[in-house]
Amino acid sequence: MGHTSLDKIIALQNKPANIRNLCILAHVDHGKTTLADCLVASNGIISSRLAGKLRYLDSREDEQIRGITMKSSAISLHYSVGGEDYLINLIDSPGHVDFSSEVSTAVRLCDGAIVIVDAVEGVCPQTQAVLRQAWLENIRPVLVINKIDRLIGELKLTSQEAYTHLQKILEQVNAVTGSLFTSKVLEERAEKDSEVREAGGGDNGEQVYDWSAGLEESDDSDLYFSPDQGNVVFASAIDGWGFSIHQFAHMYSQKMGIRSEVLLKTLWGDFYLNAKAKKIMKGAQSKGKKPLFVQLVLDNIWSLYDAVVLKRDKEKVEKVMSSLGVKVAARDSRHSDPRVLLSAICSQWLPVSQAVLTMVCNRLPSPLDMAAERVEKLMCVGARRFDCLPEKTQELKRAFLECKSDTSAPVVVFVSKMFAVDSKALPQNKQRPLTQEEMAQRRELARQRHAEKLAASQAADAPAQPLSQGRSATESGIAPPAGESFTGPDVLPDHGEAMTLKANKVDEEEGKEHFIAFARVYSGVVRKGQKVFVLGPKYDPAEGLKKLPEGCSTADDLCTVPHMACCSLGSLYLLMGRELEELEEVPAGNVLGIGGMEDWILKSATISTSPACPPFTPLNFEATPIVRVAIEPKHPSEMPKLVRGMKLLNQADPCAEVLIQETGEHVLVTAGEVHLQRCLDDLRERFAKIEISASKPIIPFRETIVRPPKVDMVNEELGKQQKVAVIRQVKEEQSKYPETVQVDSTGLVTLTTANRMATIGVRAIPLPEEVTQLLEANSDLIRTMELFNLSMKEGKTLEINQKTLESIQDLKRKLESYMQGRKWRSAVNRIWSFGPRRYGPNILVNNLEGYRRPSVWQCLEKERSRAETYREFDNSIVSGFQLATLSGPMCEEPLMGVCFSLEKWDMKLPRQPSEGDRVSPDDPARLDRSGDGVYGQTSDQEAQGGSESESVVPTGSSEGKRRNNSSLVDCYGPFSGQLIAAMKEACRYAFQAKPQRLMAAMYTCEIMATAEVLGRVYGVLSKREGRVLQEEMKEGTEVFIIKAVLPVAESFGFADEIRKRTSGLASPQLIFSHWEVISSDPFWVPTTEEEYLHFGEKADSINQALKYMNGVRRRKGLYVEEKIVEHAEKQRTLGKNK
Repeated sequence: MGHTSLDKIIALQNKPANIRNLCILAHVDHGKTTLADCLVASNGIISSRLAGKLRYLDSREDEQIRGITMKSSAISLHYSVGGEDYLINLIDSPGHVDFSSEVSTAVRLCDGAIVIVDAVEGVCPQTQAVLRQAWLENIRPVLVINKIDRLIGELKLTSQEAYTHLQKILEQVNAVTGSLFTSKVLEERAEKDSEVREAGGGDNGEQVYDWSAGLEESDDSDLYFSPDQGNVVFASAIDGWGFSIHQFAHMYSQKMGIRSEVLLKTLWGDFYLNAKAKKIMKGAQSKGKKPLFVQLVLDNIWSLYDAVVLKRDKEKVEKVMSSLGVKVAARDSRHSDPRVLLSAICSQWLPVSQAVLTMVCNRLPSPLDMAAERVEKLMCVGARRFDCLPEKTQELKRAFLECKSDTSAPVVVFVSKMFAVDSKALPQNKQRPLTQEEMAQRRELARQRHAEKLAASQAADAPAQPLSQGRSATESGIAPPAGESFTGPDVLPDHGEAMTLKANKVDEEEGKEHFIAFARVYSGVVRKGQKVFVLGPKYDPAEGLKKLPEGCSTADDLCTVPHMACCSLGSLYLLMGRELEELEEVPAGNVLGIGGMEDWILKSATISTSPACPPFTPLNFEATPIVRVAIEPKHPSEMPKLVRGMKLLNQADPCAEVLIQETGEHVLVTAGEVHLQRCLDDLRERFAKIEISASKPIIPFRETIVRPPKVDMVNEELGKQQKVAVIRQVKEEQSKYPETVQVDSTGLVTLTTANRMATIGVRAIPLPEEVTQLLEANSDLIRTMELFNLSMKEGKTLEINQKTLESIQDLKRKLESYMQGRKWRSAVNRIWSFGPRRYGPNILVNNLEGYRRPSVWQCLEKERSRAETYREFDNSIVSGFQLATLSGPMCEEPLMGVCFSLEKWDMKLPRQPSEGDRVSPDDPARLDRSGDGVYGQTSDQEAQGGSESESVVPTGSSEGKRRNNSSLVDCYGPFSGQLIAAMKEACRYAFQAKPQRLMAAMYTCEIMATAEVLGRVYGVLSKREGRVLQEEMKEGTEVFIIKAVLPVAESFGFADEIRKRTSGLASPQLIFSHWEVISSDPFWVPTTEEEYLHFGEKADSINQALKYMNGVRRRKGLYVEEKIVEHAEKQRTLGKNK
């Protein structure tokens, strides 16, 4: 525990005004864990000499090996300033983009954040990401500009140049914050405008538009970082020093006799000191004078580095030490590494922990200062508004804001993640110092065991003597231990076996992983063994309040409320980095660990004693899990262990996903290559503890169609002759189709079911790119619409709140604006379904004449017309479309950006028997005559005409189910199944009738590299099919920032190759960005004269799309059209024949 006792921390936990919950956020390698080490060392938990080297909060072995943080770790620190004691709950978070989910779990539990920026690299991609996460969670950040020593040692800047460089970094950070603030204000303005429009404002003829965006009235003074506001610290954590200008203002106010308030305003800015007039004046830059910050602050630090590190001037160092009043140990002053001496001086003169913790205590909010806006945002799941919540739920807002810790306050706890610890790390399982009595007992037991062994050896050596000779075991002077007796020679082996079993049990218990919930108390007091409600993400407090009786407590039997469970809390823990300390109770405003929740919480949850408490909004994850591998045990008999291990991994990792595919494969989905490696290591060493085999990464692709190309592969315009050649090639392909499939010149595919009872006509059309992106971004809204439509079909009603309805209306309006033109006329209103899984980026459009079915937008219609009805087997058409979009014909991957238009649907169904036609089982002759059935011919035109042979089913009716289904089953199976299969095949053939393309998942890649290795970076990118979008040089440095896109399929091993080729001078960050169409046709063969001239008859160049497609087909066990020797006359290289 270091210098601070557990009792002291428990006492501080009861003072919410003096608690600071904060996390450390930054880009990878900007010094988060080093700074955390310095703060931990200030409490005496680790030695200050080891700060930055030990990486105390990186407790995993792979974190130490890689040198990056992979998980969020919390520790509680004590700090005194201004006569007040503060409790700092510090959470260190990862900077690598693969582990951004861990950042989300940390940010949710905090009220403030320390954002660290490297003084050389400045604002990096992940810096922007963490600032955005802090903004979304409404937590207040403070800034630490770290690694200022690099400006001296690496960039060789003067103090004046360093000041200019630091100003630019500050501007970059404030620009990011400003853009976030602007977007928020504009969003609020747009919401107000829509409300006014809906309320009918401005319809009186005098429409006056306010062109102001609302930015002028908004107060953003406290949002930005500025040293004079006390929210910026300049530091070098590795050398142990850091300062805010408040420290120097206080220091120089005594020396110079200038008030500290004046110095605070002038130390940072365009001010200089007029030595003659002894005044601080403005206009340092225009007059060519040294700014006050350079003169009074940076010059002193630069001269110290010059004396200690660069020149190693002992006399000057001694002068500096005497002037600063610093004493250094003789061992440090004689050390061969000058940085040791520098650290010893600086850590006494300007300790970084003091500067940072003082800023944290003064500038970051306590749990009592939580903003009302943040509380409302946490309590409003989905599109719900706070004023729409039940009254009792709204009353909880006061408990949040007041951070109540009395017995009457409801307990509200949020669990952001579950993390696994070895049972040996739990406090109750740790070895404690033995008392004198326990030591005496152990000595006695040891003596008894020694006596037993001695007796056993003597019995084995002595010749066998019958006991009748009067010699017993007790007479031989060996007494059995108390409570035991010798009954024969088998006693000792039995005793040994019992000891072995006990030892095995202990080993098994030690190797077991226990899950602890990483949580924060927002209201009330949490006690060990307390009964609470665990609320799932779909829990509705209004429904809970209705079903639970008045005055129901958690001790009563829980009613059947969906998405709610009742349980007892296990042990409560104080999180101290690698250590855990057991607690009896934890009041509001504190971060804690809760044991025994693994059976109730999967990843995150809300815990409360009040059924009125809503579930908190889900965490915002920056990274999307996209890298997937199939996993199997090396020994098949160990499959149960693998399944159990994957369940534990799924619970322990906030971002990892575990799936079982239809093929039976166990698939692990992760955010990136480093994350994948960590998950596999955890499976092998912690959770499954078996040898496992992982497949090569399963690369996701999508299939789509495009408009017919106007140029060939050599960018020559397709003339009439070339088009004829292409059409001839298409016709050759279509000649392979079955007899039941017909394709016309426009791409309309007509297909008949196996029993010839139905004919379907489908056409495939590529969707505009904007529509595809819109559908993909609004998949949750489309899912809500589909749930509403399904409930309407079943005769139920599903309530949708007003905000969601507005969002659906906005989606429809955007679709109508994007889908313009003759072929898309009124297509939005004729959408039949979305797919796959009823919410994907593909649509089915109803272009049947005379068939008007209920719209998918019926949740928006105020007066829903009951005249519109579902045609029988409507659902079979939708099911066939869903199956077709789920796995395309190219390589069984989902479709994307395809519109299927159903233009023909004719059915010849058995006529419904009338009263005179009905036969009884007793009339077999008549039954035989009627067995063939009477077929009535119907068409789409007759569907509305009331033909008896066509059954039209009203919405919510089950009339179709009452039809005599036995007449619709033949040797080909049920007719509904045949229709599903026909629709699926028709969609596939319609898809193949158009130019097909593969879509690849793309990463946005940001690489920071120096000028010397820029060419090598470009070489690696081009080799892996990457495309550079932007390249810019950071001002004042030799670092280039390259922005590129890279296919996910080519990204594996990319980071390692970049580092090898550039000797570690370039480091990439990969974030999933979008899906992109691969321009090359996977089925392309030379057809035009120019293509034959350029590529030859064999088309030797590599077709990227074909390579990806064949790779997927081979992995799935599908047919791959490849020959071992395709062209025997083609020259082979010797390397292939080795």
